[in-house]
Amino acid sequence: MLIVLCGVVSTTLAQDLVFSQFYNAPVHINSAFTGTVAYPNFAVSYRLQWPSISKTYETYAITYDQHLRKKNLGVGFILLSDNQGSGTITRNRAKGLISYNLRINRDWQLKFGTGVSFVQSRLDWDQLIFFDQLDPRFGAVDVNGVPNPTTEVRPDNLTTGYFDVDMGMLLFTPKYYVGLSLFHLNGAYDGFLSDGSDPNLTSIPVLLGIHAGYQIVINKDNKGNPTTFISPNVLYAHQAGFNQINVGAYFQKEAVFGGLSVRHTIENVDAVIVSAGVHFNNLKISYSYDITVSPLLLSNTGGSHEIGISLGLRHLEKKESKINDCFALFR
Repeated sequence: MLIVLCGVVSTTLAQDLVFSQFYNAPVHINSAFTGTVAYPNFAVSYRLQWPSISKTYETYAITYDQHLRKKNLGVGFILLSDNQGSGTITRNRAKGLISYNLRINRDWQLKFGTGVSFVQSRLDWDQLIFFDQLDPRFGAVDVNGVPNPTTEVRPDNLTTGYFDVDMGMLLFTPKYYVGLSLFHLNGAYDGFLSDGSDPNLTSIPVLLGIHAGYQIVINKDNKGNPTTFISPNVLYAHQAGFNQINVGAYFQKEAVFGGLSVRHTIENVDAVIVSAGVHFNNLKISYSYDITVSPLLLSNTGGSHEIGISLGLRHLEKKESKINDCFALFR
């Protein structure tokens, strides 16, 4: 996962979340992944971060995408709900996706994708605790358990809505892929207190993502589809001065798969991610656990849990598309 809430309430700027199991629904990291399979594909993702901390983070997401062979397009959507700080800030996102596939030659292909979202954010002001409310003896409440007063002014509007635009590109061959994505290109405002007059306080920072992967096929079925393979992958993200790199590998043998990766913030190793799952025809179920190894380990965060379920309606596509030979990882 790529960072959760790390801003202040006055601007509610936060780094974007990326699921550890990016392969369960890759459209989250790049809209150009829309339609990497010919048939309709649905995915559900759930993430629980730092459950040992009282104010935890939960994210739910549903995605759909497929390739439209005759139009050479990919279409899809994302529905996502992010609960930060046990409901202190909640964000609901509905995004439409579209991509176009350009065949350069027999092996090289290029995809362009874009996503347009409507996001609604809600702030639960009553859950906030400000510095001037803290008492050395009793904390944020008085001797009777009543919350201490604050000089902070409650905003008139605790709900905001905005449109958000992203785009990406993906270059791939039968053996590897390289992608680039840019999020928050329209400078959307996602705050509660600012009046929008200062663009330095209101714009969501652009998120740059670079990702690449390689596929080593060990065995194939009688149709030529990989059944046993290894896929090393790397993901890099930069946003508002923050950098992160995920490096790891995914291994699948018939119906069983697993993965091991490391998440690094350049300054320190943040977590080791272990994942495993099963893949039966149309259904894929996976679980991953982020083992915290950064200084947060001393806080006993409880790590992070993630569950992914994807369903591909293969029976609706009579002929498997050959535009995605390197994407067995995402099927």
